[in-house]
Amino acid sequence: MFQLTYREALPLFVKLIKTAMRTQGPRPLVEVVRLGLLPYREALGVQEAYIKRCQAGAGAFHALLLCQNPPVYTTGIRHKGRPPAELERLCLLGAEVHNTNRGGLITFHGPGQLVCYPVLHLGAFKKSVRWYVSRLEQTAILACASLGVEASVAPHTGVWVGDNKICAIGIRCSRYVTSHGLALNCDTDLTWFGHIVPCGLEGKGVTSLSAELRRRLTVEEAVPHVLRAFARNFGCQLLDDGRAALGG
Repeated sequence: MFQLTYREALPLFVKLIKTAMRTQGPRPLVEVVRLGLLPYREALGVQEAYIKRCQAGAGAFHALLLCQNPPVYTTGIRHKGRPPAELERLCLLGAEVHNTNRGGLITFHGPGQLVCYPVLHLGAFKKSVRWYVSRLEQTAILACASLGVEASVAPHTGVWVGDNKICAIGIRCSRYVTSHGLALNCDTDLTWFGHIVPCGLEGKGVTSLSAELRRRLTVEEAVPHVLRAFARNFGCQLLDDGRAALGG
């Protein structure tokens, strides 16, 4: 039987690995942008700037925007108009109300909720909206699991713990560029959801990581878990503050 010595085999092995890497292509680079607590309208403005950058293909054009919002109710494109009295009622609670161009119906965003806006060109990943939504769901599920919470998908969009939604998902995709994304309840004040029918789903509830773990789990604690899960599910390299922080 023909055998190679270690010294003879090593360069062949290295060549094989390099060939495989060239065949697979480099992992997409995604810039992590931490916006902190930002009013919803301002967050949309920042997102729009990154969408235009992505569409123009400028530089490292993929981005993952992370933020929290002051209390705000948002509606999606399936929204058929709410009575002015209802909108006024929501505003009197101390929250803003905004119509958006994402999918879905009404939901709530507020402090203690991690909002993630991936601005990706799916041409560098997979040109499938169904695949993209599934990857977002799996990102949230993996992040929850790493924190000790068992979550899953359901016939309805989003990520659930039993009949309670822990992560809402509403996206837009135009010219293969994604916007909006997911909202993971960390230590959100869940009473805000009691003033609406979240995502139009009667008889369903909401929960948070803190509620499930019976301890306070902040957005800051959840972020590294979400980033690792995102990198793994999207097979990308995350650039956090200009450094290659995480790889899939």
